[in-house]
Amino acid sequence: MDARSVILERISSSLGRTGRLNAEGYVPITAPAPEVPHAYRTASDLSTERLIEIFADRLADYNAGVARVSAAELPATVARLLDEADDIVIPADLDRAWVGEFAGRVLTDSREEPQPVDVLNAVGAVVTGSTTAIADTGTICLSGPHCGRRAITLVPDHHVCVVRAADIVEIVPQAVARLQEAGLSTAPQTWASGPSATVDIEFERVAGVHGPRRLDVVIVVDEDEPEAHAGTQAAAQADPRDSA
Repeated sequence: MDARSVILERISSSLGRTGRLNAEGYVPITAPAPEVPHAYRTASDLSTERLIEIFADRLADYNAGVARVSAAELPATVARLLDEADDIVIPADLDRAWVGEFAGRVLTDSREEPQPVDVLNAVGAVVTGSTTAIADTGTICLSGPHCGRRAITLVPDHHVCVVRAADIVEIVPQAVARLQEAGLSTAPQTWASGPSATVDIEFERVAGVHGPRRLDVVIVVDEDEPEAHAGTQAAAQADPRDSA
């Protein structure tokens, strides 16, 4: 048996499969995989209020802007965040009411009619929705409706992302479950924790290398959600760039 066959046999064996050798090489025979116990936490009992508080705290720590608003306040908030942009791009299926108060040009993008990369590189900002968000890591998960193609959330320098409070979960396994329930397990996904940044060999922090240099997250709270405590709301509305 050659080395390749040995390696394939060991991989199959570790996955609970068996196989055989023939003239074409190693042919795995699929068998039921062994049940793997989940020794990690997959659920949470935190309230929506607490999830918002943790999520906002993580975002501020990453130097992302964060605002907490009602659905009625959303258009004005988005317009305020886009005050430096002359034009923006949005997914074709995004609710236009979200950017209704923006005075500039609004471009739409879809898989059927994608905007060229040079156009995306020139627009002032992108506005999208989100599928879910993870409070524990301050992460937004983009995939499926209202999130657009990966290109529109990675090329423009400023990303305004709308997150519904009801879509915030505490931990990663919950977010993965949400994506699976939405049928997005094999769909393109972008997970972002704050604005894009990296550190070079001399420990110089560089922003905007792999994605947007600026990220603003707008948390939309349903009317039947409890009101924030004064301290929590003040923290959620604060923009960390104001003190930078």
